[in-house]
Amino acid sequence: MSSYDLTAKIFQDADAAREHLEALRWPSGAVCPHCGCLGATELKGSKHRAGVYQCNECREQFTVTVGTVFERSKISLNKWLLATHLLCASKKGMSAHQIGRMLGVTYKTAWFMCHRIREAMNGEGFSGPMGGQNKVVEVDETYVGGKAKNRAHREPAPKKAVVALVERDGAVKSFHVANVTGATLRPIIVKHVSRKSMLMTDEAAVYTKIGQEFANHGTVNHSAGEYTRKGHFYHSNTVENFFSIFKRGVIGTYHHLSEAHIGRYCAEFDFRYNTRKENDVVRTEIALRGIAGKRLTYRRAGEPAYA
Repeated sequence: MSSYDLTAKIFQDADAAREHLEALRWPSGAVCPHCGCLGATELKGSKHRAGVYQCNECREQFTVTVGTVFERSKISLNKWLLATHLLCASKKGMSAHQIGRMLGVTYKTAWFMCHRIREAMNGEGFSGPMGGQNKVVEVDETYVGGKAKNRAHREPAPKKAVVALVERDGAVKSFHVANVTGATLRPIIVKHVSRKSMLMTDEAAVYTKIGQEFANHGTVNHSAGEYTRKGHFYHSNTVENFFSIFKRGVIGTYHHLSEAHIGRYCAEFDFRYNTRKENDVVRTEIALRGIAGKRLTYRRAGEPAYA
């Protein structure tokens, strides 16, 4: 299937959605989430609901959602697949209010669904460390949050710092950090970027010492109006482009990101960037394969406080 129509059967029928998810997760047959053995018997008959399997080894029963972010959900699978597709296909994200209206569920339900899907996106489409010999990794930070002039009746919340690492023609990995200092940035950079890489940053002093640990360190002086030099090789435009999409999503779609959850929004925008060369169908299928081994309870997610 090269494209999804919103009237596709997998978005309208729970059994079709379950069969589609089974084919994605178990291309060679059902795998027991309890013992990991391949080979199970589907239990059929009036006493069993569709999609229940029994492992031939440990004899435990399971469905395709056991051990995934969809586990124990009362929302039908076709709505889960549609919500996943909407988040994957929307370049700047989609608010929980909008998804709730489209799926016919409450705002709190849609909010929790979106965070579960972001949990499934986390780490998918990225295989680190990035960079390597003769490769360039750009690093930069930005601040997201509302403007003081738009908060006439109350004190504006402080903006949140986000740092992003982008390999040219490669992947991105972004993080929320408490503050932009060498002590907070160095562990992130050295963990996710090969030291054989050339590090490319702006002129901020926080990167000077960190850059000495890599094969080379190039800078551009943004404060002096310099954005590219040496034949357009020295620049941080790639990471700036990622931030432009991220900020358009914050300003135009989500409006406000709670500090407790900003890491999942980073994972969402990372995922779409890292799968940008795929079409919406493949991107959605990658996200659906990422549901395994991840759980997010409502208590751990916290109360919804934004779109």
